[in-house]
Amino acid sequence: MPMIATHIEIRPNRAGQDRAFIDGTRVRVQDVAVMAEFQGLTPDQIVEALPHVSLAQIHAALSYYFDHRADIQRELRADEDFVQMFRQQSPASILDRAVNERRGPSSDAVSS
Repeated sequence: MPMIATHIEIRPNRAGQDRAFIDGTRVRVQDVAVMAEFQGLTPDQIVEALPHVSLAQIHAALSYYFDHRADIQRELRADEDFVQMFRQQSPASILDRAVNERRGPSSDAVSS
């Protein structure tokens, strides 16, 4: 018997990688998973943060995440690796330079 995942569609992201999205939106299942697992938001709080998405869609995204947890976590790691690589290859932004200037010398050294 075929399984049907309502509210979820697999389509390529901007980089051409297949990702699970809430149907008809730009919200990725991994975004909902991060909000729930790492930010500790409840489904109702996620709907408050994403008012264009229904509670049923949030539950479908979470259900999909729990059924495909290893895949979604692998995608999250791949995305984080890409961000780190991009940061290493890019010059510091104006904001980064301003923050570093305000911090001043490193306070990691122990004063004697």
